[in-house]
Amino acid sequence: MASPANAPVTPLDFARWKPQGRKISVLTAYDFPTARLLDAAGVDCLLVGDSLGTVVQGHDTTLRVTLDQMVYHAEMVARAAKRALVVADLPFGSYQASPAQALITATRFLKETQCQAVKLEGGVRSAATIHTLVEAGIPVMGHVGLTPQSVRRLGGHKVQRDGDAILADAHAVADAGAFALVLECIPSDVAARVTAELAIPTIGIGAGAKCDGQVLVVNDLLGLFEDFQPRFVRRYAALGDTIRQAAAAYVSDVAAGRFPSEGESFH
Repeated sequence: MASPANAPVTPLDFARWKPQGRKISVLTAYDFPTARLLDAAGVDCLLVGDSLGTVVQGHDTTLRVTLDQMVYHAEMVARAAKRALVVADLPFGSYQASPAQALITATRFLKETQCQAVKLEGGVRSAATIHTLVEAGIPVMGHVGLTPQSVRRLGGHKVQRDGDAILADAHAVADAGAFALVLECIPSDVAARVTAELAIPTIGIGAGAKCDGQVLVVNDLLGLFEDFQPRFVRRYAALGDTIRQAAAAYVSDVAAGRFPSEGESFH
């Protein structure tokens, strides 16, 4: 039975949507007001990504993001969402040591925030961890291809072209019980093959149009992160320009004594 259009999205909806050919929209979110707007716009899934390390904190990688910081942001986003499925990234160093460490970390997200699932990077190497979390009742979204937490080993943020390795990783994640899989920066033909072979939906970012859904970093989509524009990013707004113009107008009005006006003052 189909869920009402405004019913909260769950991992079961992801499973139902794939055979229907229904595309899944995912955006990152890091704070309450932005998450509330994205949720009202009809975004299916809000990912509290460790990408906040680059687009919010200003670092050059995601590696410095802490577990406490991720829980803090996930709590705000999940509190704002009424319909969207909220998924939180497990940050670097919070799950790689063992499946037991990952279970402690993921449990903290579900107990201290209202997020419904977690995401972690890695394919074959993370399969046992994914299985442990799923067996404990925690929905898991996988992530293969370019995995930003492995940027040091990969030598930078580069397109991953080893199709056989990507396929092996993708199948390992699906077999371990993940409900969805992010494919990042891989050739579109490889992503199409992964999507066709897996029973779980694929969410692409720099992986072409054949994935079951797409994800973008909201700061990229809104034109708030201007250091560079990856090939796979489409900017739907230029809020960076809008913010600069608004702030400049405010500075001018204050300097000229035009703000506040009599109507904006108490008497």
